[in-house]
Amino acid sequence: MVSLPILQFEEKIVQTVQDNPVVVIIGETGSGKSTQLSQIFHRHGYSKSGVIAVTQPRRVAAVSVARRVAQELNVNLGEEVGYAIRFEDRTSPKTKIKYLTDGVLLRESLSNPELSDYSMIILDEAHERSLNTDILLGLMKRLVKLRPSNLRVLITSATLDGNKVSDFFMNCPVLTVPGKLYPVEILYSNERPTSYIESSLRTAIDIHVHEPEGDVLIFMTGQDDIEKLVDKLRDKVQSLEEGSCMDAIVLPLHGSLPPEMQVRVFTPPPQNCRRFIVATNIAETSLTVDGVVYVIDSGYVKQRQYNPTSGMYSLDVVQISKVQADQRAGRAGRTRPGKCYRLYPSKVYQDELLDVTIPEIQRSSLAGSVLYLKSLDLSDIDILKFDFLDPPSSDTLEDALKQLHLIDAIDTSGSITNVGKIMAELPLEPALSRTLLEANEYGCLSQALTIAAMLSAETSLLPGRSKHSEKKRKPPPDLPDGSGLGDHIQLLQIYEYWHQIDYHIGWLKDNDLQVRGMLFVRDVRKQLSQIIQKIAKGNLDVQEAESERERRRDYKNLRKALCAGYASQLAERMTLHNGYRTIGFKSQLVQVHPSSMLRTDDDGMFPDFVVYHELISTSRPYMRNVCAIKVSWVIPIMKKLENLNVNRLSGGSDQVTDGEQRKSSSLLQQKNLAIEQDDRESKIQAARERFLARKAEREQSLGRKAKK
Repeated sequence: MVSLPILQFEEKIVQTVQDNPVVVIIGETGSGKSTQLSQIFHRHGYSKSGVIAVTQPRRVAAVSVARRVAQELNVNLGEEVGYAIRFEDRTSPKTKIKYLTDGVLLRESLSNPELSDYSMIILDEAHERSLNTDILLGLMKRLVKLRPSNLRVLITSATLDGNKVSDFFMNCPVLTVPGKLYPVEILYSNERPTSYIESSLRTAIDIHVHEPEGDVLIFMTGQDDIEKLVDKLRDKVQSLEEGSCMDAIVLPLHGSLPPEMQVRVFTPPPQNCRRFIVATNIAETSLTVDGVVYVIDSGYVKQRQYNPTSGMYSLDVVQISKVQADQRAGRAGRTRPGKCYRLYPSKVYQDELLDVTIPEIQRSSLAGSVLYLKSLDLSDIDILKFDFLDPPSSDTLEDALKQLHLIDAIDTSGSITNVGKIMAELPLEPALSRTLLEANEYGCLSQALTIAAMLSAETSLLPGRSKHSEKKRKPPPDLPDGSGLGDHIQLLQIYEYWHQIDYHIGWLKDNDLQVRGMLFVRDVRKQLSQIIQKIAKGNLDVQEAESERERRRDYKNLRKALCAGYASQLAERMTLHNGYRTIGFKSQLVQVHPSSMLRTDDDGMFPDFVVYHELISTSRPYMRNVCAIKVSWVIPIMKKLENLNVNRLSGGSDQVTDGEQRKSSSLLQQKNLAIEQDDRESKIQAARERFLARKAEREQSLGRKAKK
């Protein structure tokens, strides 16, 4: 403990914080900032006047660091030291140091905008520039003006641009704390590998066979790649000649792992045994795994990118930034001199990698964030002019405002509605929050809660491909068939059947349903029920009993609730084929995702109108998680689209610019043009199909004549 560098600067840090409401601390890797800053200020009495909050961008980090600090202070986790993450709160009235995700702190400020329970707020790992951290930075700037004497804000990071943040906070002081880092040898590949999974496998085995003891940390892009490499590594290690090298264990590390599996990564290995830890970028800074001496850096990361023009997400594997590469390399020098194997040439690092990572706020949908800012109901906040460290594009903010207006969260003048205020209290994306409120009105809240919980899982919970077969599975045979209405109904029926058989784990395994994901859904549903009970003022037990009646009605009310919640995510089928055109701010052609449970009719056609959970771009634009709806539910939404004034929605002037007026007045023209274009495409497609049918008929006729 005494050897941690940050403790040598304790007096200087405390004095600087005492003299300034905001301080930036650049704590290099190994300095001890995440675990020690909260303890330093606890020792100096800051926890007597309020709780010391430490935010983390990731749930795993909030839990693991809280656990570490509780151990160091020799207290029970959840008492003097606790944590709060979405759907889980382990704090008590005794709590003095509280680790929490930045999203949870944002939600707390809804009920207490001045965050008066806290004497100090430490925004840790700020360089990751998560969406919620960037919003918190803007709110902290406002909050320190309201509470200049009794609130202290620390922004900490290993690689943050301290001067940029200092300028944002009116030239606040920047302190730099050196890290405890041993030298790391950087080894580059001669060329880019064709497969970074195979290249990582070869490099890992080469280290295992030829290098002395020390754990190996391998950076992969996501859960799928991690699971593939973990399986391959285990097989390869087992196939090595006995006695040729030390024993090895292979462990995955990613955000979807349950806590008991995450903890295994922090347990020291047995003697004469090497650990291979295969991780996402969560291990760059958020979590420190002791014992790592070798790092294998694939050079890639999986990143979600939102296009506000199309309303579409793409999940792309992209190159990391130089900051990320340096963070990954630093993981190898925590316990002794280490090595970092970069699976790309040095020229790629120098010439191709961006200097810093693009902030999440510039590549995400901001509907939830804007709803939050609107729900603060502060007269001095104009959303389009909100003070961000790195402002998002105006297109993204306008897109968020339009989405919120369509689902009745804000009115035509941009003021938050009563519906919007209730939506903001729910820890869900706005579309799901709106669906729940509408379902409560229609008497099908119980079913909507199930769907919300199923869609909140970080992975698809529909029956997928079997591990041993590439054939797409049918719904489990002992489930209702979903009536062909789509994925939301199938998700509901999967959960309802699982509930009926008393949450039997074996049934999940038999039907290739994810056990961990379904257990998570059960917990989320329970907590959502408790939260919305306070809001709904209804009896959920009564609504549970109504589900059979709703089922006999083809889930009409449930589908209406989904249509209201996802008003900006509707699509109309083309006239003569199964492609769809989205209904919204800009029409585009999309397809139903191949994994969907939506059924075709006797003519092989999908329903005329559908609601979808999200658009994703892979080989082409796809709608994922779709459900059939009726045109009569869509017409009122289309009327809202005809006349939108974004300036008024933002909370600014209600004057309509020429550009906005042109945009509004031409909306129906655009729709008509899109319909005409679709009709032309449909006619061409139909003509092509008629031609091919005639051609096939002629060929069959000629074949019959030839046989005669």
